This record gives sequence, structure tokens and C-alpha cells, in this order.
Amino acid sequence: MRYVVALAVLFGLTSPVSSHHSDAGMDMDSVVTFEGTVTQFNWRNPHVYFTVEIAEPGGGTVEWTLQTDSTNLRTRRGWTEMTLSSGDRVVVQGNPAQDGRPYAILVSVEKEGGLPLPLTSFGDELQAASALEVTASTSTLEGIWIADNSKLTSYPGGFDGFFISQLELTEKGRTAETQFNALSDENPDSTCTWRPTPAGLVSSGFYPIGIEFNEDEEIIVIRSELFDEERTVYMDGRGHPQNGERTNQGHSIGSWEGDILVVDTRNFADNRSPYQTGVPSGAQKHVVERYQLTGNGTRIIATFLLEDPEYIAEPLTHARELIYSPHMEMLPFNCDLEATRRFVPQ
Repeated sequence: MRYVVALAVLFGLTSPVSSHHSDAGMDMDSVVTFEGTVTQFNWRNPHVYFTVEIAEPGGGTVEWTLQTDSTNLRTRRGWTEMTLSSGDRVVVQGNPAQDGRPYAILVSVEKEGGLPLPLTSFGDELQAASALEVTASTSTLEGIWIADNSKLTSYPGGFDGFFISQLELTEKGRTAETQFNALSDENPDSTCTWRPTPAGLVSSGFYPIGIEFNEDEEIIVIRSELFDEERTVYMDGRGHPQNGERTNQGHSIGSWEGDILVVDTRNFADNRSPYQTGVPSGAQKHVVERYQLTGNGTRIIATFLLEDPEYIAEPLTHARELIYSPHMEMLPFNCDLEATRRFVPQ
């Protein structure tokens, strides 16, 4: 049996798992290493979990819970629901919870006999793959697309790290951020509440986006694999309803500026933490996205402008390239209410 806690920098380790519940409450500067027996393997979203029982030095046992990423990303790394089974002997490394409970974000896992299981996230694989020649092309925005990670800045912490580094907050936004308890029911992720736009674009380095036109192009549907997000964009010239229903994904209308699809979204419902950082959004939230086919039909230049003057002091703008990926499949996410709450201390 091995049980060691050490500074991650000494091992040269960084967590490859993109955590949807953020790194709040986790000691991302430390790594715990132990050997034990798998007692449970849960193949569900938004996180695949497994538990490992280890013997304590003074006698008795303790059961650790290890959080990894979604079944979608694990599938693309070759994992299946049979990858781990009760009784398997494993050596595990993880970033432990700060409150001392036996809970960690998985860094690495090695099965008995020295067989390491692949953990590098799909986005990291794509970063290497996207440096290769891209040959698939199309004449329309329709299709499946995923971000070219090789041209993106890496933000420690993934999705929430992006917004932590990019958002300039009002005093009200900063206050709400400091009062937020990410490890509680206050976190929308604890109820499988999907994240509103521009979350789909920000997550597109890991989860593909699908764009689909109806026959007369009066409706465009934009999907993100993450949380099975689906948005309807009305292209028939209507405006946003005045005093209309406010929903989590808002109300989206679209238009063409030459060959650029412009999507304007308003009427967002109040959300306690749409950016996974504790910064809320309210009735003044407004998002404008632009999609333009480029690279001889191999890529889309996608941009968004996010503003919400109640909580965000300055509008946030961002641009990225999406690669046409017809070989990819949009896998179902099917967020599980029991699995999504496992990060909340009981």
C-alpha cells in the first residue's frame, strides 16, 4: 500500500481532466498518491466516478471517491463502462479536496501490472491533431465543428478558468462571486442545469458543436454536445418578444451580414453561476455571436460579444476557429442527477 501527498510541482504533474464543477474546494497544488481496490465504477455524466478502498497505516480502511471527466471524453480516449471493475487493484493520483474528505480530481490511474489508463483529455489530443492538414470541407455552416485548440490560449481550470481570466466585474459581480459556494446546491451544476450561451463556444475545444438549417432556412438549430444544449435561432425577421418569457438559454434571432451569420440572444433567465465562477447573470445579459465560413470551407471563424452591465463591467469579446469535423459523432450527454451531485459534501 502506498499513500503519499506531495506538491504537484515536485512530480511535474498537472491535472489533465477538465472539471465541469470547477476546481473550487480542491487543492490543485497537491497530489495524493495511493494504491487500493476499486469498489465502484459509475459510468454516468457529467462525470465518471470510481471509488477506491485503501488500507490505513493504523488499521482499518478508507474509501476515496475519484472524479474524472464525462463519458463523452472518456469514450474518445478509449474507455468504456467496463474499463474498471470492482476488485481491480489500482494506483491512483489525484488533486484532493481541501476540506480533508477522501475526494479527489483524478490525475492518473494505473491498473495492476503497471498498465496506465489513458487520461489526456480530448482537447489536448485535438491540439496535436489540428496541426495536421485539414482536408474535409463544406460550402455551408451546417455540420459538426470543434475548436482548433492549437490556436487557443490555455486557461488553467478549463471552462471556469477562461471566465476567471477574462471577465471584468462590477462591484455587484465581485460581491456575488466571493459569496458563492461552488460545493453546494447553489451551484447550477448540482441540478444538471446546462450553461447558457456562450458556454457552447467556450467548451468547443472539448465538446463539438452542430449547426443545422431547416429546409427554408427560417430556423437554425445550434447544438452543443455538453449538457445536450440545443438552441433555436429564428431567421424569419422577428424581434425579441417584449416582456416575454425569460429562459435559461434565452431567445435567439439571426440574420445575415453578407456571408456572416449573426445570432443575437436576449431574454435570459436569472442564473446564479452561468460561467461556473459564482458571477451571476440577469435580465440585462446580451450575447451576439458571429459565424463565418473560411479556409475554403474547412473552418469557421466564430466570435461572441457578452455583456451584462449589472455584473460585468466591460463587454467580453472572444474569437476562435472551429474545424469542420464530419467524421465526429455528437454523443448524447444525458446528465444524471445523482452523478452530478456527488461533488456536494454530504
